[in-house]
Amino acid sequence: MPDSPKAEEASLTAFVTGAGIRVGRAIALELARAGYDVILHAHSSRASLETLAREIRDLGRDAFMVSADLSDPAEVERLAHGVRDMHPRLDLVVHNAGIYEARPFDRVSREDYRRMQAINVEAPFFLTQQLLPSLNASPAPSVIHLGDIGGERPVPGFSHYSVSKAALLMLTKALAVELAPKIRVNAISPGTVAFPPGLDSEAKQEILDRIPMEREGTVEDVAKAVVFLARHAPYVTGHVLDVDGGRSAML
Repeated sequence: MPDSPKAEEASLTAFVTGAGIRVGRAIALELARAGYDVILHAHSSRASLETLAREIRDLGRDAFMVSADLSDPAEVERLAHGVRDMHPRLDLVVHNAGIYEARPFDRVSREDYRRMQAINVEAPFFLTQQLLPSLNASPAPSVIHLGDIGGERPVPGFSHYSVSKAALLMLTKALAVELAPKIRVNAISPGTVAFPPGLDSEAKQEILDRIPMEREGTVEDVAKAVVFLARHAPYVTGHVLDVDGGRSAML
């Protein structure tokens, strides 16, 4: 008798970094709804992670919690070994964790720059490298990076952030070429899917004026794009999907 869809879904496992809040949380929930058991990573938002794990289990999926400081290479290595030992097969890795900060170029210190690149680029690079055995154990593995339209269209005050996201987008294409045909690697570049806390109404309107759809997106918009690339786009790799209401199409 052929396997039922439920039986097939029960074998799917995803690993999501930065899963405790905002976009990462929405991605983890949407993946659970799509049939994935989810390994949830966070650094400091442990309480949020525990709540999320309960919600995922209420959906009938398994949830596993792991923690690590992705700015520390030793922590990244420990995390990778722990995930690989517990889960010898991974169907999907979503590199969502990242930091975002405004800093004028003349005030970016070496430590600011190092930490930004360590979390936003180096951690995805070396986690994927060390998780290759688990990814290769899946019949259709996939890796998804969370980029940013700022990686291609920078704005003043975010030079070290824009550099990190530009590197992540190139890493997407480089790995799509090198890890093919076994592993697909794609990226999603969100636009404004949630206004930063404390932004006044005038600043919000200035942003909306640059978005053809004239509204901000939602974290669920990004999460649904992740599921699309992971489950419904088997011939797509090396692609950067903008989820930005058309903002990147404007000059």
